[in-house]
Parts: sequence; structure tokens; C-alpha cells
Amino acid sequence: MNLNIFGSHVLLSLADQNLVENAIETSELLTSGEIRVHVDKNCDIPILDRAAEVFDLLEMNKTELRNGVLIYLNKREKQFAIIGDLGINQVVPEGFWAETAENMAIYFKNGAFAKGIIEGVESAGKKLQHFFPRNANDTNELSNKVSFGKNK
Repeated sequence: MNLNIFGSHVLLSLADQNLVENAIETSELLTSGEIRVHVDKNCDIPILDRAAEVFDLLEMNKTELRNGVLIYLNKREKQFAIIGDLGINQVVPEGFWAETAENMAIYFKNGAFAKGIIEGVESAGKKLQHFFPRNANDTNELSNKVSFGKNK
């Protein structure tokens, strides 16, 4: 998805990062799934390739049920992507990730980056809860912190 969504603004303030991280934590309380958000300042390969690379770097492909979801944002290219692992991609309806991205983009176009990301986190969390409800033995397999790369 190539949208002119970020402008020259700081993408996420520290307060915004906290809001996003709280949304991830809240969403993950209802599911065994894992959600991560990663922001790159720039990128020199196609957006989906970089998102897949980050997915692997964050070890999202190593969750027990293969139910991790990455929301990847690239400031310089003004693009973002949502990538789900094998387990979640096998069960979500066709077009779910595109619909989620469209809903996020509405916020991004208005400069509400944290709200857009939270929209994506909550949408992914609801689907994860439906298909991968939290069980008594569930542990948080991955960090809930927003990660940054490629020259924050």
C-alpha cells in the first residue's frame, strides 16, 4: 500500500508509543496471538520485502501457534504493511488485512498516526481472539514495545 500518509511529522511521540503499547498489551490479554509494531525511517527495498525481513528479525515466525501479526511502517516511503504469520493467515477471511489497512489509512491521512496504528492493533487482536483465544497456559512470547530500525 503506497499512501502519502506520514508527511514530515514525528510519526509517534513517546506518549503515542505508550498508547500503542497499551493497545497491544490489552489486545493480547484476550488471545494467544502476538502483535508487534515496527517503524523504519527509511528503506531501500520494496515495502513487503522489508516488512517480511523485520518479521523474521523480530522472531515473529517463532511463536508456538504461528499467530503473530506485524504492523510495519516506513516513514520515508510513506507506506505501511500488515503481515500475519502462517497460522493466522490460514484462518482470516480473504481481504481482512486489506480492509484493516484501509481503516488505518483513514487515520493516517488525517495525521492521527497513533489512532491508526491502534485501530490496526485492535482489529488484529479481535481476529486473533476469535481464532486463537487466550488459554490458561498462555505466555507473552514477544515484546509489546514499538520497535524502530533503519535510522529511527
